[in-house]
Amino acid sequence: MVENNDKGIPEYYFPPVGGETPPPAAPPAAEQVVPETFVGPTAIRERNQSKVAPLVAVAVVAALVGGIAGAGVVAVMGAQNSSNSASSAVQGITINDTDEVSTVTAVAAKASPSVVTISVTGTDGSGTGSGVILNKEGYVLTNNHVATLDGASSDAKITVQDNDGNIYPASIVGTDPTVDMAVLKIEGTGTFTPIEWADSSKLNVGDLTIAMGAPLGLAGTVTTGIVSALNRSIQVASSAVPDSSSSDSGSGDSSNPFNFDFGQGQSQAQTQSASISIPVIQTDAAINPGNSGGALLDSKGRLIGINVAIASAGSSSGQSGSIGVGFALPSNLAKRVSTELIENQKASHGLLGAQVSDAATKDGSTAVGAYIEKAVDGGAAANAGIKAGDIVTQFNGVRVTDANDLTALVRTAAGGSEATVVVNRDGKQQTIKVQLGTLK
Repeated sequence: MVENNDKGIPEYYFPPVGGETPPPAAPPAAEQVVPETFVGPTAIRERNQSKVAPLVAVAVVAALVGGIAGAGVVAVMGAQNSSNSASSAVQGITINDTDEVSTVTAVAAKASPSVVTISVTGTDGSGTGSGVILNKEGYVLTNNHVATLDGASSDAKITVQDNDGNIYPASIVGTDPTVDMAVLKIEGTGTFTPIEWADSSKLNVGDLTIAMGAPLGLAGTVTTGIVSALNRSIQVASSAVPDSSSSDSGSGDSSNPFNFDFGQGQSQAQTQSASISIPVIQTDAAINPGNSGGALLDSKGRLIGINVAIASAGSSSGQSGSIGVGFALPSNLAKRVSTELIENQKASHGLLGAQVSDAATKDGSTAVGAYIEKAVDGGAAANAGIKAGDIVTQFNGVRVTDANDLTALVRTAAGGSEATVVVNRDGKQQTIKVQLGTLK
């Protein structure tokens, strides 16, 4: 469905699947100020739903777009394919001509044993998503909204299916709603192949991306594209976020430009308590409902991101598919958070201790950034000498274009860690070291 605001710009949203109720207004974002004139696409959680639109109405494209099968590709495939037959299934991926293997095919074959399909059944609904295997002990990383059915259930029945078709029961080890991640533990014995990590800080725009997961419950689906943008920040709805009284916050109008589909026949108001700002990799690889928690891979089959959300042009019925704007949590963040969840059942996040807004909305503004409305007494920003009126333009070497960027980057950092912040004060740049607090 499409609505026009007072400026004639279409805003897009999805109504809850299985219901006729119009989408509720998004609640105020707890951590930033968003300008009234900002209108963005709808960011949609892409966990599959039990009541999806008919499959014939959804174009699911498994794009095996490849390069030339050179020595590097053959080396990747060699250890996994000892068959000389013309048709064979390698690691859950069908390969009919082993003499003509593309880079994408090789990546899919390599990573397939590490990508799983997750089924979650609660009292009031069910759904499917994806995940990646972290280690040989059977720990699995996915999204919080997959593991908890968008916060509707904390004790749902969870099963994990591997690429060989084995189904295992699983339980939640820990969840992190602040960045929408959760770790599961497979209950039972089996041969579990850990995903290989890449360094997401070394990505370039234009790098090849391969998404793997179970869109619409279709396990083993492979799509491909490129890194469309880096250091992007988006807001998504979280069903369980930290108390806003301990968060960095915005002032003035903090309306959320995005509306979110929670699926399962539930309205957004039933599950959402606030919005969170997360840093993401943007990709045009086709990501659809059910890809949530699955792998975004590089050309060597290494994990560069955990698929988390998609943008949609909107629809009045059913669940929309990919329009080529998908988002993944960077692997460096996913690795830190998942390690902390396994070790401590919770993860830490930085706290700046400031109220922020978009610098571009201020009268006479000549630059973008995060405008410091107030540095909280005794907080990390105030202790470091950051004060009201400063405009933050960089955080740990990453450009800050608005309040959303700053909030997402602060949350990316571990609680208590040191950060380097560049501010514009009275037209002059200053670099300030900040000892971050810890989000409660």
